[in-house]
Amino acid sequence: MGAWAIAVHGGAGVDPNLPKERQEEAKRLLTRCLDIGISALRSNLSAIDVVELVVRELETDPLFNSGRGSALTENGTVEMEASIMDGPKRRCGAVSGLTTVKNPVSLARLVMEKSPHSYLAFSGAEEFAKKQGVEMVDNEYFITEDNVGMLKLAKEANSILFDYRIPAVGTCGASAAMDSPLQMNGLPISVYAPETVGCVVVDKQGRCAAATSTGGLMNKMSGRIGDSPLIGSGTYASELCGVSCTGEGEAIIRSTLAREVSAVMEYKRLNLHEAVDYVIKNKLDEGKAGLIAVSKDGEVACGFNTTGMFRGCATEDGFMEVGVW
Repeated sequence: MGAWAIAVHGGAGVDPNLPKERQEEAKRLLTRCLDIGISALRSNLSAIDVVELVVRELETDPLFNSGRGSALTENGTVEMEASIMDGPKRRCGAVSGLTTVKNPVSLARLVMEKSPHSYLAFSGAEEFAKKQGVEMVDNEYFITEDNVGMLKLAKEANSILFDYRIPAVGTCGASAAMDSPLQMNGLPISVYAPETVGCVVVDKQGRCAAATSTGGLMNKMSGRIGDSPLIGSGTYASELCGVSCTGEGEAIIRSTLAREVSAVMEYKRLNLHEAVDYVIKNKLDEGKAGLIAVSKDGEVACGFNTTGMFRGCATEDGFMEVGVW
């Protein structure tokens, strides 16, 4: 019997001007999710059960960019995506283009367990959801007032809002971008920028699992798929570790970031902290991203090259930490 560990994230790339009250709101949600996960682990739930349970909670709360509160497409609708992976046999499931499934992470698990496939998208995924009897809601359920305002500003600036940087008014170079950030309610738009969510867990049996869920980029093209549902990029779990990533999706895809952590642990014989540090420093090129990870030995680690990352972690020996910067 080993020791359990859990980590959660609410996205990398936090505006330095984020008001204190929004920081505290994020910390409260992350703490609540950790408490849910810790209680489940103490009740001997498996790692795969716990990551699904925690990410469902994050999808239900509108604070971050998953489920309710997801970023809006250029058409003003929500297209969500998620993935989940069980380390022991490297089973996985992923979904994209969801518009009415209340909890995308649970549909991803059903793809893993109830279909012959690993990845379903758009109308096919929605049809599979109906056949599986999962809870469905109208697309309007996922849309929040803040995100409607962000989409309006993004369209006016003809920009895509990333969760790790903000568009600027005008096109006069980098200095203009820094001097004239988009504003909403008198604050930089990045204060409201929604963030991807994820959870990684190792249970007492040393089984690792990971799950990631997101609404993607604000004002994204309809049909765009990011790193979150891509096994090996946004999510990965093996017999060694579980990893969930967040940040610049295209950079994470190019670097297969989540898989890289497991790969350097296996081939370079690095421990978890060394592996996380190595991939963040060497595998992102100029991309901006972060990740959380656990190992089969009960270690937990996080790494990011952005200004901050909403994150929390806990281990069986009583350690618990929630942070932003």
